[in-house]
Amino acid sequence: MNSQEILTLALDVMGGDKGPSITIPSAIMAINHLPNLHLILCGDEQIITSELARLNISKEALAQHQQLSIFPTSEVVEMDEKPAFALRTKKDSSMRKALDLVHDGKAQACVSAGNTGALFSMAHFVLKTLPGVERPALISSLPTHDDDKHVFMLDLGANVFCDSHVLYQFGIMGSVMAQQVDGIDKPRIALLNMGEESIKGSDHIKQAALELSDNKDINYIGFIEGGDIFSNKADVIVCDGFVGNVALKTCEGVARLVYKRSKTLFQQNILVKMLAFIVKPSLKKLFKSMNPDQYNGASLIGLRGIVVKSHGNANSGAFFSAIMEAVKEVERQVPDKIKCSLEQGLSPQ
Repeated sequence: MNSQEILTLALDVMGGDKGPSITIPSAIMAINHLPNLHLILCGDEQIITSELARLNISKEALAQHQQLSIFPTSEVVEMDEKPAFALRTKKDSSMRKALDLVHDGKAQACVSAGNTGALFSMAHFVLKTLPGVERPALISSLPTHDDDKHVFMLDLGANVFCDSHVLYQFGIMGSVMAQQVDGIDKPRIALLNMGEESIKGSDHIKQAALELSDNKDINYIGFIEGGDIFSNKADVIVCDGFVGNVALKTCEGVARLVYKRSKTLFQQNILVKMLAFIVKPSLKKLFKSMNPDQYNGASLIGLRGIVVKSHGNANSGAFFSAIMEAVKEVERQVPDKIKCSLEQGLSPQ
C-alpha cells in the first residue's frame, strides 16, 4: 500500500472501561503519528466534541479537520452486557456502527476496547467469516526470548470452548498469519497443553493434534507448556479462548509485578540506588520490551474484514498500539492474504 494513500479506520470510542477519555486522546496520538490516517470516531457526538474541546480541537476546527470525523450514535454496548442482547438491541451502538462502516467499505478496519463477547458476535454477524472458517479467533503477537522475534497466540478470548476441528482451523489461520505477515516460510505450530507428552491433555486437544499432524502443508511441532510461551520454541501457539485469555492476563500480571518489585528493590538504600542509576538504561530497555501495552491489540482473524480488539482497561498508550496494529493489518491486507492462502490448499479438510 502506498505510504501516501489515505487509511481510514472506524473507532468505537465509547468502548472500554473509560471510553472517550482514553480512546480519543489515543486517536489524536495516532493522527499526529501518521499524517495519512483518517479516523472516524463512532459514539455520542456531544461527549466526543466535549473531549475534543478538552484537547483543544473545537467544533469549528473539527469541521475543517482532514484526519478526524464523527459518526454519531445513540447507544453504547456496556462491558457486562450479554452478547446476544447487544447484537439484537444495540444496532445504533458505537461498536455496531464502526463494524457497519467496515462492511460498507467506508472504513478499512474497526478498533474497539469494548465488550469482547459482543464485539465477537457483532463482527461475526456483520462481516461474516472467510470461506472454510467456522469461527473467528483473537490472535496477537507476544514477545519471546529473542529480541527480534515474537510468537502469535490464538485464541485469546473470542471462543471459550473449541472442539478439535476449530482448534485445527486456528492452527491453519495462525500458520497463514505468521507466514504472510512475518514472512516465515514454515511457521512452527504448537498446541498449548498441560504437558509436552502425547498422552496428556483433554480428548479434543489430542484429536486436534492428530488433525494438525495429518496436514503436511503445515509445520506442526506438538504440544507446548505455558512456561515455554515466550521461549521461541514455536511461531504460533494454539489454544481455546478460555485458556488463552487466562494465560495472557497472567503473563501481563507477572510482567507488571516484576516491574513494580524492581522499582521497590532499587529504592532500598543509597548503594542500590547508585547501582540502579548505572543499569537504568538497560533496565529501561528491558521493561519497555516487556510492557504489555505495546502488545495491546488482538486481531479477530478469520473475518472478511479487519477488526482489532484492545484491552478494556487499556490506557491511551495501549489503545494507540491497537490503532497501530489495525494500520499494519490494513497495509498488509491480511484478510485477502489469508483468503488467498486458504484457497491455495491450506483450508481445513
